[in-house]
Amino acid sequence: MSDKKTDQKPEKLIPPNKAVALKYEIDSAPKVVAKGEGHIADKIIEIAEEHGVVLYQDTELVKLLSKIDVNSDIPSNLYQAVAVVLSFVFQLNGKDKEIIGKSDKK
Repeated sequence: MSDKKTDQKPEKLIPPNKAVALKYEIDSAPKVVAKGEGHIADKIIEIAEEHGVVLYQDTELVKLLSKIDVNSDIPSNLYQAVAVVLSFVFQLNGKDKEIIGKSDKK
Protein backbone atom coordinates (compact mmCIF):
# COMPACT_ATOMS: atom_id res chain seq x y z
CA MET A 1 0.00 0.00 0.00
CA SER A 2 1.14 3.47 -0.78
CA ASP A 3 0.17 6.78 0.78
CA LYS A 4 0.88 8.73 -2.40
CA LYS A 5 -1.82 11.17 -3.38
CA THR A 6 -3.57 10.68 -6.68
CA ASP A 7 -4.82 13.36 -9.04
CA GLN A 8 -8.37 12.13 -8.60
CA LYS A 9 -10.70 14.53 -6.88
CA PRO A 10 -12.66 12.92 -4.07
CA GLU A 11 -16.42 12.83 -4.41
CA LYS A 12 -18.33 15.19 -2.23
CA LEU A 13 -20.25 13.02 0.18
CA ILE A 14 -21.82 15.84 2.13
CA PRO A 15 -23.83 18.46 0.26
CA PRO A 16 -23.05 22.08 1.05
CA ASN A 17 -24.90 23.59 3.98
CA LYS A 18 -27.95 25.59 3.05
CA ALA A 19 -30.23 27.62 5.26
CA VAL A 20 -33.36 29.67 4.75
CA ALA A 21 -34.89 31.93 7.40
CA LEU A 22 -38.60 32.64 7.34
CA LYS A 23 -40.66 35.33 9.02
CA TYR A 24 -44.36 34.92 9.64
CA GLU A 25 -46.87 37.49 10.83
CA ILE A 26 -50.58 36.81 11.14
CA ASP A 27 -52.60 37.98 8.12
CA SER A 28 -49.70 37.75 5.68
CA ALA A 29 -47.81 35.02 3.89
CA PRO A 30 -44.51 33.83 5.35
CA LYS A 31 -41.50 35.63 3.88
CA VAL A 32 -37.97 34.50 3.12
CA VAL A 33 -35.86 36.94 5.15
CA ALA A 34 -32.44 35.31 4.70
CA LYS A 35 -30.89 32.50 2.72
CA GLY A 36 -27.45 31.20 1.92
CA GLU A 37 -25.02 28.35 1.45
CA GLY A 38 -21.79 27.39 3.16
CA HIS A 39 -20.47 30.05 5.55
CA ILE A 40 -23.54 32.22 5.06
CA ALA A 41 -25.81 29.29 5.99
CA ASP A 42 -23.65 28.65 9.06
CA LYS A 43 -24.00 32.32 10.07
CA ILE A 44 -27.80 32.26 9.59
CA ILE A 45 -27.98 29.19 11.85
CA GLU A 46 -25.61 30.74 14.40
CA ILE A 47 -27.68 33.95 14.61
CA ALA A 48 -30.90 31.95 14.88
CA GLU A 49 -29.48 29.91 17.76
CA GLU A 50 -28.24 33.06 19.53
CA HIS A 51 -31.79 34.45 19.40
CA GLY A 52 -33.51 31.24 20.47
CA VAL A 53 -35.11 30.66 17.09
CA VAL A 54 -36.33 27.10 16.57
CA LEU A 55 -34.46 25.29 13.79
CA TYR A 56 -36.23 22.82 11.53
CA GLN A 57 -34.38 20.66 9.04
CA ASP A 58 -36.00 19.68 5.74
CA THR A 59 -33.54 19.39 2.87
CA GLU A 60 -36.13 19.31 0.10
CA LEU A 61 -38.03 22.31 1.46
CA VAL A 62 -34.81 24.30 1.80
CA LYS A 63 -34.00 23.58 -1.86
CA LEU A 64 -37.38 25.01 -2.88
CA LEU A 65 -37.30 27.98 -0.51
CA SER A 66 -33.76 28.91 -1.52
CA LYS A 67 -35.07 29.69 -5.03
CA ILE A 68 -37.21 32.51 -3.60
CA ASP A 69 -35.81 36.03 -3.43
CA VAL A 70 -35.07 37.50 0.01
CA ASN A 71 -37.95 39.66 1.31
CA SER A 72 -40.42 37.83 -0.94
CA ASP A 73 -43.53 35.97 0.18
CA ILE A 74 -43.44 32.24 -0.24
CA PRO A 75 -45.58 31.06 -3.18
CA SER A 76 -48.95 29.49 -2.47
CA ASN A 77 -47.77 26.08 -3.66
CA LEU A 78 -45.46 25.94 -0.60
CA TYR A 79 -48.07 27.05 1.96
CA GLN A 80 -48.85 23.53 3.14
CA ALA A 81 -45.19 22.52 3.60
CA VAL A 82 -44.39 25.74 5.45
CA ALA A 83 -47.55 25.38 7.56
CA VAL A 84 -46.16 22.07 8.85
CA VAL A 85 -42.96 23.86 9.89
CA LEU A 86 -44.84 26.75 11.51
CA SER A 87 -47.11 24.34 13.37
CA PHE A 88 -44.06 22.53 14.73
CA VAL A 89 -42.47 25.82 15.83
CA PHE A 90 -45.69 27.15 17.41
CA GLN A 91 -46.17 23.92 19.36
CA LEU A 92 -42.61 24.00 20.67
CA ASN A 93 -43.00 27.62 21.70
CA GLY A 94 -46.48 27.08 23.18
CA LYS A 95 -47.89 29.68 20.83
CA ASP A 96 -50.34 27.48 18.97
CA LYS A 97 -53.19 28.42 21.33
CA GLU A 98 -52.17 32.10 21.26
CA ILE A 99 -52.25 32.16 17.44
CA ILE A 100 -55.64 30.43 17.34
CA GLY A 101 -57.01 32.95 19.85
CA LYS A 102 -55.79 35.92 17.79
CA SER A 103 -57.33 34.60 14.58
CA ASP A 104 -60.65 33.90 16.36
CA LYS A 105 -60.97 37.57 17.42
CA LYS A 106 -61.23 38.80 13.82
